[in-house]
Amino acid sequence: MTSEVDETAARTEALGYEQARDELIEVVRRLEAGGTTLEESLALWERGEELAKICRRRLDGARARLDAALAEEDAERAGERGASEAP
Repeated sequence: MTSEVDETAARTEALGYEQARDELIEVVRRLEAGGTTLEESLALWERGEELAKICRRRLDGARARLDAALAEEDAERAGERGASEAP
């Protein structure tokens, strides 16, 4: 049982942003449509929470990469300005 849970968690973590987002949209659609039992609704809600966390981590990672690239670009520009001002 534990290995099955571990495998499911690993598959969930391996999802890309778009895959997690698309599955989250489907989970929300199913919850909004209703007609599910309490247990099914709770399982969908929990899955939605997992998917939302994955999306947030992917977006946070993308933001960090962008920030790092912009900081590097700013540092290069500052270095170029400093070199052009030198006698």
